[in-house]
Amino acid sequence: MSAGRPWVTWAVIASTFLVAMLLSVYPLPIGWRWWRPEFVLMVAIYWIFAQPLRMSLVALCLLGVFQDVLEGTPLGQHGLALVIVAYICLLSWQRVRNYSLWQQSCWVFVLIAISQLTDSWVQAISGMAISGPEFLIPAFASACFWPVCYLILEFVRRRYQIIQ
Repeated sequence: MSAGRPWVTWAVIASTFLVAMLLSVYPLPIGWRWWRPEFVLMVAIYWIFAQPLRMSLVALCLLGVFQDVLEGTPLGQHGLALVIVAYICLLSWQRVRNYSLWQQSCWVFVLIAISQLTDSWVQAISGMAISGPEFLIPAFASACFWPVCYLILEFVRRRYQIIQ
């Protein structure tokens, strides 16, 4: 289905990022805000592992800036974090995508912890209060949710026959 129509591939990838953006701003009780997985980052990690030649660092940076506007964070915070994590993923995708799901979850924890550290750094530069070690809770939640995210996105990729 997608092999002859590249627009289907781009539409599916864009749709998954749109759903991830919606999930990243879905209202949760204040006590649960630290436990929200980093959906946009997990979707970016998946598509880099699955389609490394289709993912652009510039497009991910713009996606991060859009996420900054959507969430009301300092401009460039998510863009910088997405680019750093995407660059690490692009360097390691051949090895990591052959890992088992629990090993990938550990790798996702490390990547999202790097992202959270970058976010904390940008927030500190902009004068916002730093939260302390709680910034690792979304990385833990994302690592726990990674197998579900991976299986859903893998189903979508196979359903629309998106191949490299």
